[in-house]
Amino acid sequence: MPRGRKPIEPSETAAARAEEELDELLSSPSEATIAALVRVAGDIIVLGAGGKMGPTLAIMAVRASQASGTHRRVIAVSRFSSGGTEQQLHRAGVETIRCDLFDRDAVAMLPDAPNVVFMAGQKFGTRDAPSRTWMMNVVVPSICAERYAGARTVVFSTGNVYPLTPVVSGGARETDATAPVGEYAQSCVGRERVFEHFAAHGGTKVVIVRLNYAIALRYGVLTDIAMKVRGGEPVSLSMGHVNVIWQGDANRAALELLPHASASPLVVNVTGTETLSVRALAKALGARFGCKPKFEGVEAADALLSNTDRMRSLIGEPETSLDAMLHRVGEWLYFKRSLLGKATHFEARDGQF
Repeated sequence: MPRGRKPIEPSETAAARAEEELDELLSSPSEATIAALVRVAGDIIVLGAGGKMGPTLAIMAVRASQASGTHRRVIAVSRFSSGGTEQQLHRAGVETIRCDLFDRDAVAMLPDAPNVVFMAGQKFGTRDAPSRTWMMNVVVPSICAERYAGARTVVFSTGNVYPLTPVVSGGARETDATAPVGEYAQSCVGRERVFEHFAAHGGTKVVIVRLNYAIALRYGVLTDIAMKVRGGEPVSLSMGHVNVIWQGDANRAALELLPHASASPLVVNVTGTETLSVRALAKALGARFGCKPKFEGVEAADALLSNTDRMRSLIGEPETSLDAMLHRVGEWLYFKRSLLGKATHFEARDGQF
């Protein structure tokens, strides 16, 4: 926004409309998404659908199915602590089931579905409650993978399973050995191994999506940086380079990868195709706010980065440009839209969350 211009306080109606428009963007399928779901017959169940990405992914699955005239149930499963999320899903045509995925008996009662998107997991709070993180990231996957043995399954994982790689390398490849730092990343490797086991012994066809970092205005790396820049706080350069992807593109990638599920689990890095400088991102956001960012620390020669050659060969590049993401984040904060209040801690190099 122009320097010196006073922000306009949005009305409740304008704020609600902005939320609806954001969810519309995040759940909009591409022609490729529609075509991909035509290729996979049957219902889709989204396990752990109550988090940051689950609702818009489930709605996207409904919208893509409707666009092609494909009749299927899309079922979102979660504890759903927010009744508003369930209402949003129902309005879009998504069925919901309240279920604690720790409860083996409750999971056994879930409806059959030939297509599964597994999104349950825990990252933040690992430092203070590591045992819960392991239960959520390894035991819950085991319960769910056993229940849906034989299904076509997309499993959300994380790029944190990789070691830090030299910035000049372009990031870790799926064929690189995992070297998880910290209990969160270690438990995520455990989740992957559980699904690998059920692929080998349960007939499950699997795609493992190693995601980092999704951007959705209410949260994300760009929002974290923008808040510090606008608030006059120093931006840490300890993790001096990142990959980011618009959450809508990440949702599309997960659904478009369903037809590629394989008994020999297919691992795919899902993120933006550019290696981005945190310093440059802060300066770009500062220009939008009319302020100069402050920094602390210096960039290291390595960072948590992922190579996206495999993703691009299978489903193409993300649709949303960096400039579009920067513009949307700047506008969102300028008008003081709602935030989740959950920092990504992207700057952590020790794997502690």
